[in-house]
Amino acid sequence: MTSRRFPTWSGIRPFLQFQRPSLRRHQVALDRACTIRDLRSIADKRVPRMVFDYVDGAAEQEIGISRARSTFQHVEFQPGVLRDVSATSTSTTVGGHLSRVPFGIAPTGFTRLMHHDGEKAGVRAAEKHGMPFALSTMGTLSLEEVRDAAPQAERWFQLYLWRERDKSMALVDRAWKAGYRTLVVTVDTPVGGARLRDIRNGMTIPPTLGARTVSDIVRHPRWWVDLLTTEPLSFASLDSRAGSVAQLVNEMFDPTLTFADLDWLRAEWQGRLVVKGVQTVDDARTCVEHGVDALILSNHGGRQLDRAPVPLRLLPHVKRALAGTGAEIYLDTGILTGGDIVAALALGADFTFVGRAYLYGLMAGGQRGVERAIAILSEEIERTMQLMGVRSISELTPDHVRILDNVNDTRTNSSVKH
Repeated sequence: MTSRRFPTWSGIRPFLQFQRPSLRRHQVALDRACTIRDLRSIADKRVPRMVFDYVDGAAEQEIGISRARSTFQHVEFQPGVLRDVSATSTSTTVGGHLSRVPFGIAPTGFTRLMHHDGEKAGVRAAEKHGMPFALSTMGTLSLEEVRDAAPQAERWFQLYLWRERDKSMALVDRAWKAGYRTLVVTVDTPVGGARLRDIRNGMTIPPTLGARTVSDIVRHPRWWVDLLTTEPLSFASLDSRAGSVAQLVNEMFDPTLTFADLDWLRAEWQGRLVVKGVQTVDDARTCVEHGVDALILSNHGGRQLDRAPVPLRLLPHVKRALAGTGAEIYLDTGILTGGDIVAALALGADFTFVGRAYLYGLMAGGQRGVERAIAILSEEIERTMQLMGVRSISELTPDHVRILDNVNDTRTNSSVKH
């Protein structure tokens, strides 16, 4: 028989430790966020539906982004045991510069729509955490404003080539004078993708007011106050043009681009040239032959061509094709965890970029939210590496990763063509 006794105060007291209430409820919510998906849930409550859907959505049936995330979910790690992982480093070099983490902030448009600080929040967080920040042509702060917000940050500029070449080059010259030394030219936007959530929500700059918008004002008064009491929202590099993303892309961006235009840009730009939006091995090889320094394997987060190739599956083939060229390979699309980043690095990526993960943090809490997103991913990367028996990014190899082809656990080694 189990013997029993009357409880004593000394036995009860350890269970009566109450958490001190805080008036900073929003900060508490950010601190308690354990994953990027937690930040996504917070963001969903803090911004209007059209804003959240702009970040969260993709093109047409959203098959492309679903497949990208599913591929990451089907990654199986191959850990090594009995390794000393007491000292683990997540730092790496990208374009000859040290980054304390193996990911940067991807270029995003409409950014001040997510939070009134917009790109300032992102670049300041990037400066604080020693990682690159890429400013988009579709950004809502100018090249100079972003530079002044974080003078010591490693800043890249992402370019869409316009029909009016002189305006494109004026922007490129401004970027160089403002201290940007890496130019990222996006090549997967000959026309705008059909982002159906945006169409249904009437997503434009400035926001289109309708019955649903008025309803959102009632539910998100603070967001609207911030929007209406700060500088008017516009695309800082686009002569204050207004409209939807698709309208702007179709009106301004050049659908006649060829590799000859890449040659022209290579001749004009003094710094590092990166091509973003490469989706086949042949195009990757050709870009390098035309003098680019690095590629970003990306299907635009599934926001352009639906059912485009999944960058993570493309990565090993591009890695083999570019062996010995010296070109760096970066990857984005579908990254929501530090484990996703580790998988990409193991399969051959030199670096990664996050877009939605950053914007979920921005919507959830401005710069504090972005910093929380960076912290979550950084902690997940370090923990995953330690559990895999890896002490540094350079130790990751394809032998650490398998991609399960289906839920029945039919396995394909990462070095075999899919």
